[in-house]
Amino acid sequence: MKQIILAGLGLAICAHMLMGGGLPTDAEAYESGPVTNGATVQGKVTFSGTVPDPKVFELRRYYDREYCAALSDGKGHRLLKEVNVGPEGGLKDVVVVIEGIEKGKPFAFTDAEVEASLCQFLPFVTVVSDKRKVTVFNRDPVSHDIQGYAYDQSGVDIVLHRPALHVSGTTDVVQLVKGRKVFTMQCGMHPYMQNWGYAIDNPYYAVTNLNGSFGISDLPAGTYRIKAWHPILGAQERELTVKPNETVSLDLSFGAK
Repeated sequence: MKQIILAGLGLAICAHMLMGGGLPTDAEAYESGPVTNGATVQGKVTFSGTVPDPKVFELRRYYDREYCAALSDGKGHRLLKEVNVGPEGGLKDVVVVIEGIEKGKPFAFTDAEVEASLCQFLPFVTVVSDKRKVTVFNRDPVSHDIQGYAYDQSGVDIVLHRPALHVSGTTDVVQLVKGRKVFTMQCGMHPYMQNWGYAIDNPYYAVTNLNGSFGISDLPAGTYRIKAWHPILGAQERELTVKPNETVSLDLSFGAK
């Protein structure tokens, strides 16, 4: 059973739905060591087609509408933009990861952090390591409500519920069954507060920004499966063979579902 530790300096971290993925059955199998003549995979993830409209929430229906209106559309609504595309078509918030690699460069990872600021969770997509730790900070003067859910084909689990958290914060443990590595967070008091997380088990990953570019370096020569995952648009996989000291370019494109 893997663990995600959710700690808040006065916040609610809420998991909304946990979709997809399969963790390796032995996440501790990754072996760190020196890599000589490592390869690099680099590229760009783009979006094609019409960008989906943001989700719309009426502020009057929820708590703290005056404070949370700081990021409103000026007409009494909060907008949750789940697909963010840059000016040159780059797709933000895509996790690109080499899957199934058992040995490679050191797995140095700073525990993930999420903060609640102006009634939003930032970043929209975060990555948690094999320790499954994520610290959640509340920068708001209002409380939030943690509700955690995980689901796959086998059903839905309620993994966390801590209502009405205040600035004093809380630390809790969410236990994810094997086979799950994607989670999403939502505040029960402010449902437009949502974000997603992806659990990795090796250091060969990247998360795209608005230009959509990514780079993964120091990869031992071999044949691998590379996965690109977006919380709304789904996932793509490619098989990739790299040679010593080689730089391989890989461009990917997602379209609206």
